[in-house]
Amino acid sequence: MEFQHRTTFRRGHRPPTRLALLPGTFNPPTVAHIALAEAAQHLVDEVVFVLPEHLPHKHHFGATFAERVDLLKAAGHQASIATTRGGLYIEIAREFRAHFGSETHICLLCGRDAAERILTWDYGREGVVQEMLAEFEFLVAPRKGEFDPPADWEHRMKKLDLNARMDEISSTDLRDRIARGEAWEHLVPGAIVDRVRKIYS
Repeated sequence: MEFQHRTTFRRGHRPPTRLALLPGTFNPPTVAHIALAEAAQHLVDEVVFVLPEHLPHKHHFGATFAERVDLLKAAGHQASIATTRGGLYIEIAREFRAHFGSETHICLLCGRDAAERILTWDYGREGVVQEMLAEFEFLVAPRKGEFDPPADWEHRMKKLDLNARMDEISSTDLRDRIARGEAWEHLVPGAIVDRVRKIYS
């Protein structure tokens, strides 16, 4: 059965008890994306790389949507890959909730910068953050600093351990390195180096 409003490119065979969602543009996927997924693996049954059709704070350029899906498929990680219609984290999580039901525990996986953006985002009405934290937990990795959640929400936001060398890695920096002719190959999974070179050079 296909998920409502989303296309599943790869997924596990059984409904997971605990599911971690890692949304992003993956433009391109980096070793930091893979490390983040691996850091969450021991806490959940399945990790899903989620490519929303539209992200409210990012613009798609460089690679097409189909190319980014192919890059994730070729990256060599066993996480599932899916798309969602919604781009806000609460919209993404609720699309998965609508499919899996209340029996699946859903966590949103992100770095410190994304977590802080989520907590301070203007959702157009009051109470959205409280709703989100009541429905879903967050797994937050350090990124250019440790995450310090508000005390009232700390029980819903678990800190993940992540190698400090991943802090500076981003898809934006990777694209900039390619444009400047600097070394970048070590920032992507080895299996996609040639594809990334062809798409972004």
